[in-house]
Amino acid sequence: MSETVSANDDIIELVQSHADGDDKKFYVIAMQIAAKAARLGHTQFAQELRDLVTELRRKTHHEAQLATIKTRGELESFATISYPDVRFNSMTLSPDNQKQLYNVVVEQHQRDKLMLYNLRPIQQLLFAGPSGTGKTLAAKALAGELNLPLISVRLDMPIGDTATKLRSIIDISQETRGVYLFNEVDAITADGGEARQAINLLLQFVEDDYLNNLIIVATNHPQSFGYATLRRFDQVIKFELPSGDEIRSVIENRLAVFTPMKASWEPIVAAADGLSHADLAVAATNAVKRAVLNGKIGKSAGDFEEWTEYLCYELEERKRYCNTDCEGQT
Repeated sequence: MSETVSANDDIIELVQSHADGDDKKFYVIAMQIAAKAARLGHTQFAQELRDLVTELRRKTHHEAQLATIKTRGELESFATISYPDVRFNSMTLSPDNQKQLYNVVVEQHQRDKLMLYNLRPIQQLLFAGPSGTGKTLAAKALAGELNLPLISVRLDMPIGDTATKLRSIIDISQETRGVYLFNEVDAITADGGEARQAINLLLQFVEDDYLNNLIIVATNHPQSFGYATLRRFDQVIKFELPSGDEIRSVIENRLAVFTPMKASWEPIVAAADGLSHADLAVAATNAVKRAVLNGKIGKSAGDFEEWTEYLCYELEERKRYCNTDCEGQT
């Protein structure tokens, strides 16, 4: 009887704390209910309740962080915050990239152990490589593996008061541990004046941040960075265009169950040579849509042959589009 009365009191307190908007008290009572349930042998219920409270705390924290950016109206188009669910096992990575990224996660997870010996985990990364090779996706995966928010800052916006906005991001970083991705840095490295002030501020942030954040700067043109700049980063990770088995892996990951078991991969890989991960994904999606609409997703040899032709055609089209686009920019 006393246990029932106690449980009823807990529920009333829980509801009252929610009505009062007292999140801290709400979490405490919920965890107390879980602890009592565990002592009574209701272990599964107790664990499910703990998991729910943990997830609710994470979402509440996420909303508070998102509100911080939204309340600073000038940052809404400049920075976004998210909790990616991407993991390394859903990506196609070269052996070198896989080893480098996993090492970052290991050091971050064991940062306390390193600090005992006055050592600092990898915190400042430069992602270098052509557009579409997975730099942004890798940043999302790092955030997902570390269960941290990803604060993505766009530097390809009109310069305006970029330096002021960067200072606002730095202020946020003092309060919010996360993965900070500074994308399209090439947009400001080529200019002078205020752009130079902005890049100097960014590099100073990279060098001085000791607040457990992971800082990632992404560039398509690493050659624009001199040695003095590169040495500010703990590690430079180069992302290359996929080739051979990587091409097949990217396409298979994109298509999943639609991947033909007997596709002729040799002409597909040849047609895909020189395309980025993003281009391969677009071509593969277009090909499978054509196959579906034309009824060529069966098991006959003819279907496999036509499906291969669809994919090769889409890959060649994508290559022509990319070449035309590049020529237009020169």
